[in-house]
Amino acid sequence: MKLIKLGVISVLVLGVIITLIGLLFPSTVLVSRAVDIKAPKDSIKSKIIDIRQWPVWVNGMNDASVSIESASKAKLGNSLVQITQITDSTVVSTWTSLNGQQQLSTIRLIGGNTGQAFVVVQWQFVQQIGWYPWERFSSMMNDKIMGTMMEQNLQSLKKNLEK
Repeated sequence: MKLIKLGVISVLVLGVIITLIGLLFPSTVLVSRAVDIKAPKDSIKSKIIDIRQWPVWVNGMNDASVSIESASKAKLGNSLVQITQITDSTVVSTWTSLNGQQQLSTIRLIGGNTGQAFVVVQWQFVQQIGWYPWERFSSMMNDKIMGTMMEQNLQSLKKNLEK
């Protein structure tokens, strides 16, 4: 009986310690990448404001699990992507997974004014993380997983526009 009590108390204490360590991680995760593109700002903007143009530069958009509903809405596998705001230098979209978890994506066009040879395209994802330890610990992987995907897609956009 003492051994069972010790086991239960040990599991509870370990769970509390793991939760407390998880709370040391930030509750907001931001992954950002950027690339310089030698192309007119309007050409770049036309590729990013219309989801129907994304298959040209976003890897996996030609997959059978992708259904593009309109210029501002698409279903990518388990995520619903919706462009929510477009300004002269920013495109904001919301990526919602099936379980309701949201990520806010912002693509910024920096520069490209008269006399500048290139435009900096900066893409970032922001995600709010819950207090559960497994969510906090898994957020450490976001930069490695999403960052690599974002780099590849931005390089594809650059290659497509600089032909």
